[in-house]
Amino acid sequence: MEIEAKERKKLEELVSLLESIRGKHTELVTVLIPVGTNIFTVTRQLEAEKSTSENIKSKQTRTAVTSAIELIIRKLKDYRQTPPNGLALYAGNISKNEGTQDIKVWAYEPPKPLNVRIYRCDKTFVLEPLKEMLEAEETYGLLVIDRQQAMIGLLEGKRIMVISKHTSGVPGKIKAGGQSSARFARITEGLAKEFYRRIAEDMKKVFYDMPKLKGILIGGPIPTKEDFLEEGELATKLKEKVIAIKDIGYVDEHGLELLVEDSQQEISQQELIKEKNIVLRFFSTLGKTPEKAAYGFERVKLALERGAVDTLLISKKLLPEETMEFEQAAEKIGAEIAIISTEHQDGEQFYNLTKGIGAVLRFALE
Repeated sequence: MEIEAKERKKLEELVSLLESIRGKHTELVTVLIPVGTNIFTVTRQLEAEKSTSENIKSKQTRTAVTSAIELIIRKLKDYRQTPPNGLALYAGNISKNEGTQDIKVWAYEPPKPLNVRIYRCDKTFVLEPLKEMLEAEETYGLLVIDRQQAMIGLLEGKRIMVISKHTSGVPGKIKAGGQSSARFARITEGLAKEFYRRIAEDMKKVFYDMPKLKGILIGGPIPTKEDFLEEGELATKLKEKVIAIKDIGYVDEHGLELLVEDSQQEISQQELIKEKNIVLRFFSTLGKTPEKAAYGFERVKLALERGAVDTLLISKKLLPEETMEFEQAAEKIGAEIAIISTEHQDGEQFYNLTKGIGAVLRFALE
């Protein structure tokens, strides 16, 4: 199950904040409570840990740790039981001035089940379990190929990544006649088949044991991509994963982007495609019925106040404090909230036009 865009943004911001905090000593406390744990048992254990921390030699560290544990225990009293997906608590001294203390606590109910139990005092917080929740649930293998070169990539979440680039060594067409022409054709065909087998082997190394691999998309000119599938000896397991074969004229990063775009129908539920479709809907509305679209802080705020917003689009570039008021207003009127990244051209264009905020409206404002 993929995390909703708003919850993902919230988690990304929390991880980024906590990751930026560094303790001067082992004074940052992490408590991770997994699903189904008795919260009162955890409280009792933390009381015991608090007593143990009294033995820390450094007065400054001792005070910071005991204060952090006390804050966590106090926070736990807000819960009668462990939330359905568990609970992550972080507390510690965030003061940057030596000899002064500013103890803060964070309690976070994760969007996915937390299955690890941790109590740790360290110079950094334990964030790996939360970071794992941000990893894309589904990934797609990408290949664009012609007779001279190939590029293997990966579509993960909203990112298209280049995995490897290859050249074939197959010479281009030359003018030759008679036996020379036939011999040249045999040589080039042999080189092409060897190239296909090399690509297939590299794809096996990358994709064969990838647990989240949802499918493979292949693009290239006719008939190269078909020749590759027929002669490349691609592992049966990977051949069965091929869900789209597209005519693509580029064998580079742009070719990977075109392959993803041309495969929208096959991967319509994939995160990047869903996001781009929302942005395209905004631009289409703005072009065809501009009265049912709004952008800019003042105009969108007015649309929210009048209950006119159907879908609120917020660029990921905006700071949390800039968007909180808009998100809360959208929730009150039941509007959909879409967080738009700038990792693709449409998202960058949206930000440049709107300064980061736009909306598709239920009805015209005027």
